[in-house]
Amino acid sequence: MITVCNDSHSDFILLGFSEKPYLEKVLFWVVLIFYCLTLAGNMVIILVSSKDPKLHIPMYFFLCNLSLLDLSFTSSCVPQMLVNFWGPEKTISYIGCAFQLYVFLWLGATECVLLVVMAMDRYVAVCHPLQYTAIMHPKFCLQLAILAWGAGLVQSLVQSPATLQLPFCSHRRVDDIVCEVPALIQASSADTTYNEIQMSIASIIFLVLPLVIILSSYGAVAKAVLRIKSAAGQRKAFSTCTSHLLVVSLFYGTVTAVYLQPKNRYAQEQGKFLTLFYTVATPALNPLIYTLRNREVKGALIRLGRRTWDSQNN
Repeated sequence: MITVCNDSHSDFILLGFSEKPYLEKVLFWVVLIFYCLTLAGNMVIILVSSKDPKLHIPMYFFLCNLSLLDLSFTSSCVPQMLVNFWGPEKTISYIGCAFQLYVFLWLGATECVLLVVMAMDRYVAVCHPLQYTAIMHPKFCLQLAILAWGAGLVQSLVQSPATLQLPFCSHRRVDDIVCEVPALIQASSADTTYNEIQMSIASIIFLVLPLVIILSSYGAVAKAVLRIKSAAGQRKAFSTCTSHLLVVSLFYGTVTAVYLQPKNRYAQEQGKFLTLFYTVATPALNPLIYTLRNREVKGALIRLGRRTWDSQNN
């Protein structure tokens, strides 16, 4: 049976944590602080990586892409999130929800592929150091970056229209803090079997498969590092990989829980906090992880600070 809706382009209501208004007020300030940290931290990463010649290498080219991605990812949903947390109105227009869904899926899938690219970069650097510059030359790095952004865009263009074509006749209440696929599927009044299969296939391609590749590459990296005889060499090799592994753990640990967990009331409520974490906390923590654990970035920050100070005093 085909379900017909006369108000298919009406506003949606993002329920979020509306049953706990006190929690929303606390989350407003938490999200605002993390958003400011995201903006500042990722802008600093992009600025330092582009200004310091010592960081003009593949690892920091991909890190710049990750920072740009995180800036765009959070900015696509956090402003609306802050509005909903602060005031009684929880509505988002159909166009706003569609835009958020398209961008959210695009950038989320892009990050999955980009993290694989970054893992492969570390694999080549540690396991094939003599061939590193020949393999990871600038043109190839640019092609890998385009592949990541392009794959994410294709995923969004495939899954977003299928999700937005679902009828939402009985109500337009989305039990989430953003317009993302699992919550919209659950809010639909039609048979969503096709959409659930589509989401499962996309999750395998963009979550499970990349995670397997990343873990496999770091397994090979660990074996290569253990064969290094000097302790200093082992520490240096591990230091280039631990930051990326931590970022991968934060991102995949939360995203896979949202998209692969069974759908029930408890999982839906837990999913809101997980979504909040990977949309707000992870992008803010990434720059801190890469700067605090990376001597090259810290050195570049110091050099940039000195040049800025000297230019102001001359």
